[in-house]
Amino acid sequence: MSDTLETAVFGGGCFWCIEAVFQQLRGVHEAIPGYAGGDRDQPTYKEVCTGRTGHAEVIRVRFDPDVVGYRELLEVLFSIHDPTQRNRQGNDVGPQYRSCIMPQDEEQERIARDFISAQDAAGVWSAPVVTTVEPGATFWPAEAEHHDFYLRNTMQPYCQVMITPKLEHVRGRYPQRLQD
Repeated sequence: MSDTLETAVFGGGCFWCIEAVFQQLRGVHEAIPGYAGGDRDQPTYKEVCTGRTGHAEVIRVRFDPDVVGYRELLEVLFSIHDPTQRNRQGNDVGPQYRSCIMPQDEEQERIARDFISAQDAAGVWSAPVVTTVEPGATFWPAEAEHHDFYLRNTMQPYCQVMITPKLEHVRGRYPQRLQD
């Protein structure tokens, strides 16, 4: 186990969906929903939902790189959302739902760009990947009611329809990467 945790910031639609998945992964110490990539300090959910602040709904992941690598986190992210949809995921439409990677340093940026290029070159998707790579974006934590949303609302219809299938997918595809 590493003495130093690293940080990753990802967007892939609604932050409730990706938070729930990343909370399940071995080596992830926290997954916090928030906003990044916009032009306003300390944005609110209501402001971001307008699609006019430039922010995306994202999660900030604190992870142990000796347990799970940054590239492995990208693999999981790309398996739970459609990186070919511009400014939307399913019924969630707007730039706040964009597929994005917000690297924290030059190495993460290199890995992210190489990962996207490899996805396109291999023809993994039926359309080009439109995931943006946005270095230097400031992360703003979301309001408390958005933290641990799935854990607190498992039986809510949105959670059952949108989040539970993503969790089942990850459990089936990456059982070795799940926390005990």
